[in-house]
Amino acid sequence: MVAGAIEPEFRGARRRLVEALQDKGIKDLALLRAVDTIPRHLFVPSTVRHRAYEDSALPIGNGQTISQPWVHARSVEQLLLTGTERALEIGTGSGYQTALLSELAAQVFSVERYRELLDRARPILQQAGVRNVSLSLGDGTLGWREYAPYDAIVVSAGAPHVPPALEEQLAEGGRLLIPIGSKEEQMLTVFTKRGGRLERRDITPVRFVPLIGAGGWPG
Repeated sequence: MVAGAIEPEFRGARRRLVEALQDKGIKDLALLRAVDTIPRHLFVPSTVRHRAYEDSALPIGNGQTISQPWVHARSVEQLLLTGTERALEIGTGSGYQTALLSELAAQVFSVERYRELLDRARPILQQAGVRNVSLSLGDGTLGWREYAPYDAIVVSAGAPHVPPALEEQLAEGGRLLIPIGSKEEQMLTVFTKRGGRLERRDITPVRFVPLIGAGGWPG
């Protein structure tokens, strides 16, 4: 879990971000507490750190971005986490969403395709006091079979369809959140596994970087 206080100069900005998320309809109190606790400025490059608590996406290198906080919050809220779940994250990225999930689930397993991003996120998560997260370098479209099944799966990149491995590794009654569509635009979608089949519910239009891998877009 996240430990330590956020530097005083970020305290007001962080609180304003929480209020902005509430104004935009985020209601999960545990999630809002996580946003209020996690030092988002640690997860963005120093060149844009002054913008860390704006409700906007920011570049993190390797052609990737840290999503707008509202998108992170809206996404994680759909998983209906209660603190007992085993969650799988596809795309560690900056590590910020990983930290959010760590506050809301019992265990988090996160797979990242780019070594540079993973090597950057690992010490930042440690600095933020996150302890219940395991990280792996690999093709996220293949999931992380060793620790399956998962009660929640969140995919942080746009895919043409649900990767078969992720459907297989989702537990009965579990939720899988993924942007589905073209490379240019997608629909944030939550799938619930019932009777071994996926039931689909569309959330909101989004624009994510493409999900590259055997179960996604070709690299």
